[in-house]
Amino acid sequence: MKIAVRELIVRYLERLGIEVIFGMPGAHILPVYDSLYDSNIKSVLVKHEQGAAFMAGGYARASGRISACITTAGPGATNLVTGIANAYADKQPILIITGETSTHIFGKGGLQESSGEGGSIDQAALFKGITKYNKIIERTDYLVHVLNQASKILLSSNSGPVLLSFPYNVQKEMVEENLLDRVHTRNSSHSLHKRALPVDALTELIAEAKYPVIVAGYGCIKSGAQEVVAQLSEAMNIPVTTTLKGKGVIGDGSGLSLGSLGVTSNGAAYKYIVDHADLVLFLGAGFNERTSYLWDDKLLGNKKIAQIDNDHDQLEKVFKADVAIHGDIKDALTEILERIGDIGATRKNLDKFHVHAEGLSKEASSKDDSVLPSRFALVKQFYSKLETHFPENALIFDDNIIFAQNFFNVSSGNRYFPNSGISSLGHAIPAAIGARFSEQKPTFAILGDGGFQMCCMEIMTAVNYGIPLNVVVFNNSTMSLIRKNQFQLYDKRFIDCDFVNPDFRYLALSFGINHKKIVAESDLDDLFANSDLENAINLIEIMIDKDAFPNYLSGR
Repeated sequence: MKIAVRELIVRYLERLGIEVIFGMPGAHILPVYDSLYDSNIKSVLVKHEQGAAFMAGGYARASGRISACITTAGPGATNLVTGIANAYADKQPILIITGETSTHIFGKGGLQESSGEGGSIDQAALFKGITKYNKIIERTDYLVHVLNQASKILLSSNSGPVLLSFPYNVQKEMVEENLLDRVHTRNSSHSLHKRALPVDALTELIAEAKYPVIVAGYGCIKSGAQEVVAQLSEAMNIPVTTTLKGKGVIGDGSGLSLGSLGVTSNGAAYKYIVDHADLVLFLGAGFNERTSYLWDDKLLGNKKIAQIDNDHDQLEKVFKADVAIHGDIKDALTEILERIGDIGATRKNLDKFHVHAEGLSKEASSKDDSVLPSRFALVKQFYSKLETHFPENALIFDDNIIFAQNFFNVSSGNRYFPNSGISSLGHAIPAAIGARFSEQKPTFAILGDGGFQMCCMEIMTAVNYGIPLNVVVFNNSTMSLIRKNQFQLYDKRFIDCDFVNPDFRYLALSFGINHKKIVAESDLDDLFANSDLENAINLIEIMIDKDAFPNYLSGR
């Protein structure tokens, strides 16, 4: 029996387990949309294709599954670029389906043509650097191979975006229905042949170290290794710091937590590692600009270094490790715990950890916070109440980062999603909406008023589909990071950082959603006591001083 390619595309999506697809139709992709009409896949109409890419990314991050977005040719595809670049940097498994003009008019100047012929936009070249695989499918005779290539990447442990573009006429061609039987759409099981991991040397390093520190990254979350990280920490008395993306691997408020490591943090983890650590164990953690304090030599100087990562490219990327293991973090740590038990390794002395904690407590009580001064007290109170009222089962998408890194104690029961990737403004709202289609949990999108105006139209997507969402906007009528840098480094020569905001109360009214303006702690008390933060859509603006700046220096 034969079916049209457009139907085969939809069945391929279904076999990958895709339940929701985010996008916007156009003439060149309407055949696929027509096949989606009879599918169980829910199609979500966004307000801008960039929003579709961010929503797919949020869905993938929250669910850990393959997500999808769909657009038409030309501007439909080009509008995806920033969101897909963000997904590429974050290694998110996103399948992008785009339309294209019919093959018989390639090079003739077809409307929205992206074939790269005859001076038209070359979509393949445009997406080459931000996808793991992209292909304009001009014929059906190699369709099985293309779909298998796509599946291989989407199902891998180090995934990334895959773009498949289907010309209008190809979508309508007929192919054998059983063609999909030759396409792999599920991970093969390797449980009976698990690869042995070389953990003896690392076990020995841990046993010999006096003051080891674990740096836990997002790889621990992807591996599902949170519990075993906590077990190793508690079994051996090893303090743990997390990268920004790894916040919540162990609860920030737990006894052995050093908080978050990074140039925009309060510096506690940095100080402990520099002053005391003799072994630093990286678990699924990159040593990027933010985490490394711009690759400060003092962090790793005169210390043993160990690393476990399932991404071979991350091993020894910016430092030389004494032991580097390519493998699953959860499997490796489970084996290490067994070996430690076998050799009877001694638990570490926490004398310096306790002295360090006492010193931080005295320092905090004697002066203003080292990164965020007291003029940000209202923001601090917001995060304190957020963690109190939602100690678990909340999804927090955060574009602002620095406030949460210092003020928000993420529990191991919550999921915190900082704006990583390429750190694009306008990410939090659509990403949070995408996540909410996957996880039915209280959801917060936290961002500044500059980023808000890049994506606020997607709030209507949440309204259209009845998606509960709390949008928290820090209102200071400026691009805060730019103004801070111009204050610190450019002699207060402020240019193109200040702007006028809309009246958020009336904006919320036009959206048909709730609004709350926070100017004092009593407003926060009322917000958390009387607002429906689980089942409604709320726009919450928190007023802050445009001339209150974090104390860290970015160096540019």
